[in-house]
Formats: sequence, structure tokens, C-alpha cells
Amino acid sequence: MPPNDNSVRDLTEGEPARLIFFFTLPLLAGNIFQQLYGFIDTLIVGRFLGVNALAAVGCTGPLMFLMLGFVMGLTSGFSIYTGQRFGAKDEAGIRKSVAACTILSVISALILSFIGVFFCRELLELMETPPEIIDGAYSFIVIIYGGMSAFVMIQMQSNLIRALGDSKMPTIIQAVTLCINIILEPIAIIVLNAGIPGAAMATIFALITGNIICFMYIKKRVPILHTHREDWRLTKEIVWQHIRIGLPMGFQSSIIAIGAVVLQFALNNLGATAVAAYAAAHRVDGIAVMPMMSFGIAIAAYTAQNFGARKFARIAEGVKKCIYMSCSFSIAVAIFNILFGADIMYMFVGEGQEQIIEYGQTFLVINGVCYWILSLLFIFRCTLQGLGQSVVPTIAGAMELIMRVIAAIFLVDMFGYIGACLSNPLAWIGACIPLSIAFFMTRKELRKFHAEEYKQSV
Repeated sequence: MPPNDNSVRDLTEGEPARLIFFFTLPLLAGNIFQQLYGFIDTLIVGRFLGVNALAAVGCTGPLMFLMLGFVMGLTSGFSIYTGQRFGAKDEAGIRKSVAACTILSVISALILSFIGVFFCRELLELMETPPEIIDGAYSFIVIIYGGMSAFVMIQMQSNLIRALGDSKMPTIIQAVTLCINIILEPIAIIVLNAGIPGAAMATIFALITGNIICFMYIKKRVPILHTHREDWRLTKEIVWQHIRIGLPMGFQSSIIAIGAVVLQFALNNLGATAVAAYAAAHRVDGIAVMPMMSFGIAIAAYTAQNFGARKFARIAEGVKKCIYMSCSFSIAVAIFNILFGADIMYMFVGEGQEQIIEYGQTFLVINGVCYWILSLLFIFRCTLQGLGQSVVPTIAGAMELIMRVIAAIFLVDMFGYIGACLSNPLAWIGACIPLSIAFFMTRKELRKFHAEEYKQSV
């Protein structure tokens, strides 16, 4: 690697647990900042515009996840190949990967934005969004979809940097972007009286600013990501290597999101109070699961680099230690949510909304006791993705969809709001079954590869 490129980190050398832990810490902060976008939207809208506005923004969550989740999976998948080339010390391969990621991300952004803007109203109606909140929900989500390019490009740039082992700088950029959003959103809502659309516009403007910062950082500090003219002459093989991982990871997230949309449909039939409670609790839960997600992203980057370097024994060792760390965090955040989740939800709705708080606390307790399952899910899935596998993670996503649909159709009808709360644990269990089988089979294969390479080396 170039000697002046101090932003990258080689994850193929050093003690695995230490590398993964310190790579995860900035990721955790960054993912929390990412969740805080929705947290801040919900907090400001709920306190300054009322419960109906909170429900309006909250009910768009599954639609945002449907599109933004696809983007996060897609761009993460693209950067897996970048990480593998970095682990193999293939500088030309890294540059070609940057070019492929950029072209594919731009095309994806244009397509997704077009689809989202023109069909989001129909999707809200299909979900039977309550009449008193549907206009507010539409005014928020159509702007978010219209600014999809800003989200796609900042995700792409951040994932390219992370693929090189730098998880700190994307976190700093996310923090700056969030601060801009926090400053602009109250101004848009309160000072400019822009209402719910103002919250969405503030978010998009903040993302555009974050993109500019990210681009300037890469230009000045990460020369290994600088492309040459010939790097943009992509072969079918290079494009395919990105698509074969990126698209399944994107579709996997979208499959999961479809289940969330179906569940939202069932929630909408329970009324605005249930929708608002689920939205508030989901924001708290969204931040709580960030440690598990962050360890998953870390092990994907670690696995990709070591797979590219053909250090198979290090992969197994790193995964084992990552499981210990992630499960420990999952237990800690579950206890915190159960004890203090209700206090946090008061920030969204204020005093006098005891039923919303009670509903939300039910959600946090049911989810919290199953966080350890989610922890294993992230590690198994991300390890397989880091190895370039996409079929089983997609099957796991389909299992999540099936479980959430079962919850929406049967459990909500039988148990009401509690049935909706059971959807996440059921989805995690369903996804863990194929992932765990594939993970242990793959681990056996890696041990065989390691033994064969050891014999050849001696």
C-alpha cells in the first residue's frame, strides 16, 4: 500500500479480538449516528407537531427501510469485493472496484428515486395508513425518496473507506452530518413553519453536505481509492463480481423490509395510538441493536480482507471472539432497554401519553430478551457475506419475511399489539436456522482449505 496512506488498516495482521473490537467502536458510534437521524426526526416531530405527526413519520419507517435498507445492503455488498482486493494487496483491483461501485451506485440511485417518488402514495394507501396521518406521511417520504441519491452516495463512499479498515472517519462524517441535521430541523419546523416536509428537507440537505465532506476526505487522504482513466473501462467480470454480492445483499434487506411493511399494515388497523407507540419504541430499539449490527459489519470487513489474503484460520478465530463480544453487548443493552426504555420514550410524546408508553415498553421487553439471537444472526450472516456468499443470506431474509407475515396475519389478529411485538423475535429465529447451518458447514470448509495450504507450504 502507498506509504503515505495512513487511513487504511490491515486486518490480516495482529490479534483478531483487539482488531475487531477497535474496528467496531467507531462503527458503533457511526451506526448510532445513522439511527439518530430517525430518532431526531421522531423526537422533534413528536414534541413540536403532536402525536398524529409522530404517527405519520413513524408509519413511513417500513417504507424507508424498504428503500434505504436496499441501498445499505447493496453498497455494503459492492465494497466486499473492494475489501477482498485490499486483503490481496491488489491496488489495480481496488481502483477498478471503486469505479464499479461508483457507476453501479449512480445507476441504482436514479432507479430507486424514480420508483420511490412515483409509487410511495400507492404504497401508503396499500398499507391502509389511517386517513388522519396519510398526507403527513406522504409529504415526508416523497422528499426522502426524492433525495435518494444523497443517501446512496454517502453510503457508497463510507463503505469504500471501511473496506480498507478505516471505520473512524466515516463515523466522524456521520457525526458532522447529524449535527447539521439537528441544527436545521428545528429551524425548518419551528422558524420556517415547514412542518413535516421541513424535517425531510433538513435531512436531505445534511446528507448532501456529508457527501461533500466524504468526497474531499477521499481526495486528500485516501490515495489508494483514486482512480485512473483506464480503471473506468470495466469488464463484465468486474461488474459481475460486484453485482453478484451487492444485489443479493440489497434484495435481502428489501425482503426483510417487505415483512415490516406487511406488519405496518396490521399495526395501522390497530389505530394511531398503536402506530405511535410502535414508532417510538422502534426508535429506541433501533439504537439498542446497533452494537450487534456493528460487530456484524466489522466481522464482514475482517473476513473479506482475510479471505482475500487466504488466511482462513484467522477467520474462524476472529468469528469466535466476535461472538463472545457481541453477545455480551446484546445482554447489556437488553437490560438497559428494559429498565430505562420507558423514560426515553417520554422524550417523544411527553407526559399524559401513558398508553403509548405502556405499549412501547411491551415492545422493548419482548425484543430485548431475544437480542442474543439477533447478535448471532448478524455474525453468521456477515461472515458469509464477507466470504462472498449470497444465497443463504438471501434465504435467511426470506425466512424473516415469512415470519413477519405470519405475525401480521395471525398473531396480530389473535393477540393484538403483543402479536406485532413478537414479529421480530420470530423473524430472528427463522433467519438464524439457515444461517447457522451454512456457517458451520463453511467453517468446516475453511479448516480444510487451511490444512491443504499448510501442507503445500511445508
